[in-house]
Amino acid sequence: MAELDRVVSDITAEMRRRTDRGTVANYIPELARVDRNAFGLAVIDMQGHVAAAGDADTPFSIQSISKVFTLTLALGKAGDRLSLWPII
Repeated sequence: MAELDRVVSDITAEMRRRTDRGTVANYIPELARVDRNAFGLAVIDMQGHVAAAGDADTPFSIQSISKVFTLTLALGKAGDRLSLWPII
């Protein structure tokens, strides 16, 4: 577990140093309030060990990333039968 903790910590430290952060989606009020310098990372391994660093304990809106979770659920149910055309 120490290796996973170190990797998560290293990634977080690297991301804190980076300045190419992009922009905050200011057209969505909840996202407009986000600190563009915030970065958190949490990983859970197969044994349930949690490695977390940075702002991982900071609550955040999942408005943009929720699409990934929805797609994952759809792929789990429909698999290869799920057509992404003409979306992609």
